[in-house]
Amino acid sequence: MELTNLTVREAHELLKIKKISSVELTQATLNRIRDTDSKIKSYITVTDELALQQARRADERLAKGENITPLTGVPYSLKDSLSTRSVRTTCASKILEDYVPQYNATVVDKLNDAGAVLLGKTNMDEFGMGSSCENSAFFNTHNPWNLNHVAGGSSGGAAAAVAAGMGAFSIGEDTGGSVRMPAAFCGVTGLKPTYGRVSRYGVISLASSFDCVGPLARNAYDCALVLEAIAGHDSHDSTTYQEKVPQYAANLNKSIEKMRIGIPKEYFVAGMDAGVESALQEAIRQLEKLGAEIREVSLPHTQYGLPVYYLLQVAEASSNLARFDGMRFGMSVSKNAQDSLDIYLQTRRDGFGDEVKRRIMLGAYALSAGYYDAYYLKAQKTRTLLRRDFETAFASCDILLAPTSPMPAFKLGEKINDPLAMYLSDVCTVSTNPAGVPALTVPCGFSNNLPVGMQLIGKHLDEQTLFQVAHAYQQETDWHERLPSL
Repeated sequence: MELTNLTVREAHELLKIKKISSVELTQATLNRIRDTDSKIKSYITVTDELALQQARRADERLAKGENITPLTGVPYSLKDSLSTRSVRTTCASKILEDYVPQYNATVVDKLNDAGAVLLGKTNMDEFGMGSSCENSAFFNTHNPWNLNHVAGGSSGGAAAAVAAGMGAFSIGEDTGGSVRMPAAFCGVTGLKPTYGRVSRYGVISLASSFDCVGPLARNAYDCALVLEAIAGHDSHDSTTYQEKVPQYAANLNKSIEKMRIGIPKEYFVAGMDAGVESALQEAIRQLEKLGAEIREVSLPHTQYGLPVYYLLQVAEASSNLARFDGMRFGMSVSKNAQDSLDIYLQTRRDGFGDEVKRRIMLGAYALSAGYYDAYYLKAQKTRTLLRRDFETAFASCDILLAPTSPMPAFKLGEKINDPLAMYLSDVCTVSTNPAGVPALTVPCGFSNNLPVGMQLIGKHLDEQTLFQVAHAYQQETDWHERLPSL
């Protein structure tokens, strides 16, 4: 039995009957990180001592049989944009390279309460700005299925860690596809919940009206278990819902017979990779065999999803990143500074990478007095149209099905010098964030020996149906069980 290949559910069952201990499982995973991560570069920080301390406490809980949850004693990783008390949180940026928060994100506190074991913080595109994990200030993350290809972004380190057996699950953060894209590229399951389903308190913001914290794991069942633990209302985050968190995992085995699945014609366009299209068509046929009703639908404003997203995202990012001023926290460059403005300018010049600077400038431009109405305000109005498209489609469908990406993982360096080409790779994921609806990606095949992801999109707060369909599909297929050969 290879401990590092266990799912969350399998690990929980073995821990509960004391066939393995959390310390044993955690140490095996730490050994896996030590032996494997030099090839993949998933982790920015590995918290060995903390992990083993938490594992020992988990074993004590398990021995007493008290306060045991499905995550007690299970090792996981955390995207480095979520604050962790006494553990550095860098956002993969030089400007926060030595920043150590004094508090935990709400999600981290919830996982601590559940007894999960933190292995470390994973690599990402700097401040979440990127689709390939090549914009990190520290190093590129490599795809476990082919080390010459990207892991996807911005939560590339999180997805690669799960795919390579360096943690049973991970927590990412999705602004325009940042959980789903790397999950698809690395052959794991990843969820962007409904906006407000999971607290953003303690998340270092990119675009506050888009950011969603979500799980990555080996299958839909595990994602359901993790979402149960991290979701819910938070008094620190006024955007979170008051609704009680459902027992997602307990309700996964319902039939999907007569489930109405809509196929948005705008997502299946010319230029899609042939292997991706073939895998998706086969997945659709499999769902039909399970009794689902497949119907074509239209999301007519999809063509505006990418420009709306990038206009609003850079505008919010330019505002959010103004707080990194060299005065309060993080990096401060004051060499030969004449005044506070010099410190501010030098710190941001030396601390931010090229992509961050590019988006700050674009955002400031979009918000400027002469262009606010022409760009930012128009994008906000079009955002409403995108949301209405989904509402109209869901009037006749239970969920929607689309590709997560029109292509499998591309090669490292292939798009990094062409920002527009990089932005276009998000074309299938960005529309759900302005609309605030949940979306789940699951492995559904391979193209050129690289994983392909199928994206399921649901109604507001209806993650349950997404999990139900994904679980039914994964009960009939084995794509999610395949592991990269490292």
